[in-house]
Amino acid sequence: MNRAIVAGATGVTGRYLMQHLIDSGRWNVIGLSRRKPELCGAFQHIAVDLLDAADCRAKLASLGDVTHVFYAAYLDESSQDELAEVNLRMLRNLVETVTRVAPSLEHVHLVEGTKWYGSHLGAFKTPAKESDPRVVAEPFFYYAQQDWLEAARKDRKWTWSAIRPHTICGFSVGSPMNLTTVIAVYASICKELGLPLTHPGRPDNYHILYQVSDAGLLARAIEWMASSTQCHDQAFNMTNGDLFRWEDLWPRIAAFFELDVGPQRHFSLQAFMSDKAPVWDRIVKKHGLHPYRFEELAAWKFGDFVFSAEWDVISDCGKARRAGFCETVDSEEMFLRLFSRFRQEKIIP
Repeated sequence: MNRAIVAGATGVTGRYLMQHLIDSGRWNVIGLSRRKPELCGAFQHIAVDLLDAADCRAKLASLGDVTHVFYAAYLDESSQDELAEVNLRMLRNLVETVTRVAPSLEHVHLVEGTKWYGSHLGAFKTPAKESDPRVVAEPFFYYAQQDWLEAARKDRKWTWSAIRPHTICGFSVGSPMNLTTVIAVYASICKELGLPLTHPGRPDNYHILYQVSDAGLLARAIEWMASSTQCHDQAFNMTNGDLFRWEDLWPRIAAFFELDVGPQRHFSLQAFMSDKAPVWDRIVKKHGLHPYRFEELAAWKFGDFVFSAEWDVISDCGKARRAGFCETVDSEEMFLRLFSRFRQEKIIP
């Protein structure tokens, strides 16, 4: 049986990956995060500061039988220089520690994203392919992490791989970048206030082609990449495999929440939600929801980022298909399924 470390265990990707590995029965799983994730099944949790090399050495010294490292941790910073330095340091501290203590280490997997192609900067070449040249000026944390990983892998027995999803969606609370939570809480507040569900993005955002990645799909793809020799020492795009426009999907989302579709209007979710904590407290009390603090439910800054793009966002996933991973997810069905799960679990009314 393989023994895996999952760094970033409370993020949406890390949580889904841990649950998938636990459920598969093929892995012993160790989650690294500040707080212990709420998951079903047996796993080990270690609260470790990946920024602190000494803390990593002290708390991970006993993990000599680790075979795989799945790195889904991320720390946001104000500047690109800080972003690259901090996120590279966390990856380096973890991998160097595990390499030192675990002689049977086989594989290190890195979660990246379509920012690799400059998707956050403006219109970029689509569909984006893994072979496309780099477009973002250094320093950039994805480039820095992968470059370091490739260099560290030389003369080692272990291999590496990387996955590049876009806008990861799943069932989780408190994950910093989870679009489904943003939409679900926004829609619930609109209903409480008697407002229509207005798309808050820039005008062209409503009409562009867009893609998302189901967190469950990513978990299965990550295990496949780590376990398949044809995937080693390379990166793969991974999205649901379909495209949509918000103008087509938005009415279905509004219908789920029994809301009218409001006129498309650009505004900041972060600003709109700045005074809505009392509204959410009222919703929680009225419907008997789990009493999560409003501040920990959704990342409104991330929602503003998603709805700001005025260019098509399309990744070519043909490389993964040709290598053997052919699974897809219907994005419209995914959103409605996840909203239903939030409702069943008493996160939203």
